[in-house]
Amino acid sequence: MSQHSEGIAPHGGHLINRIATPAQKQEFLEQGESLPRVQLTPRSLSDLILIAIGGFSPLAGFMEQQDYDPVVTDMRLANGLPWSIPIVLPVSEEVAEPLKEGGWVRLDDPSGRFVGVLELTQKYRYNKALEASSVYRTEDVKHPGVKVLYDQGHINLAGPVWLLQRDPHPLFPKYQIDPADSRSLFVSKGWKTIVAFQTRNPIHRAHEYIQKCALETVDGLFLHPLVGATKADDIPADVRMRCYEIMLEKYFPQDRVIMAINPSAMRYAGPREAIFHALLRKNYGCTHFIVGRDHAGVGSYYGTYDAQHIFNEFEPSELGITPMKFEHAFFCTVTQGMATSKTSPSNPEQRIHLSGTKVREMLRSGQLPPPEFSRPEVAAELARAMRVPVESY
Repeated sequence: MSQHSEGIAPHGGHLINRIATPAQKQEFLEQGESLPRVQLTPRSLSDLILIAIGGFSPLAGFMEQQDYDPVVTDMRLANGLPWSIPIVLPVSEEVAEPLKEGGWVRLDDPSGRFVGVLELTQKYRYNKALEASSVYRTEDVKHPGVKVLYDQGHINLAGPVWLLQRDPHPLFPKYQIDPADSRSLFVSKGWKTIVAFQTRNPIHRAHEYIQKCALETVDGLFLHPLVGATKADDIPADVRMRCYEIMLEKYFPQDRVIMAINPSAMRYAGPREAIFHALLRKNYGCTHFIVGRDHAGVGSYYGTYDAQHIFNEFEPSELGITPMKFEHAFFCTVTQGMATSKTSPSNPEQRIHLSGTKVREMLRSGQLPPPEFSRPEVAAELARAMRVPVESY
């Protein structure tokens, strides 16, 4: 069966695979000791993995300047294809200086393990302030994405990459479903239309409501929580995953939902990241993508629905995945059910909705969120986890 005999084509038309064959891996290992080394940050490691498994198709490596520049300014690759977030390998000048364009670079993970190679085609200096203001819409270093940008090196290394091997995820191996596998799964289930849901928070009633609204109109739901690097005060990935498992077991039809982990790092780039998240899910084989209130936002840097409006800047055919835009959902005390302002007759005082920040504060003080906000089993799981110190992933 060809890749596109059924289902949506990957971005750019071809699913990239940059995982070394056993013979290639052996060759790289033999050269490994003699190659110059670059140690990857957790984000760069996530990016390497996503390039290799095809999640970032059509990228086959870290961006050269001819792609980087138009991505920053116009949300397009050099060939005109939509792409909204730079995928780059930034290093310090000291690290970059001895590296030779045209040579190979050994890539080590944060613990120093040899995980991949870069064929260095280019190293270039870039404008951090321009990237911050264009991608994040702010140069404020309190913004977590901007802080990462300003803390990283001034030189981008570019070129095709190879991942030596695809290892099982250390925490969630059974949920590691890469793009080629998710595409096969959708075909085997007979799903023609699949809606993806991006999350970095435990699912609450508002999320459940918009997922089920979407599920009324498509064949399947691809629940795709992000498990790469997030902010220190986000709920840890293992806690979130237990909450998702509870929700799927008790509150969703088993045969219409697939859960898989998204190994991407969070950028908190709001509207730009909404486009990025949609294209990523297109590569996984999804036809639709849920965009809710303040998607991928942080603080008050973005307007409530900016992440929905940005989709209007592209022709639907060039994105190739359909956004499903939802208003902010809440529990309506008038109708005694979940609703949005589109469907509820209530006024604001008759609506129950809590921010993620407020919920985290409640949990830390030992209070459970009300059942109108969170399913009781999920609230209990969160409370149990939040009462003990937990490391952030």
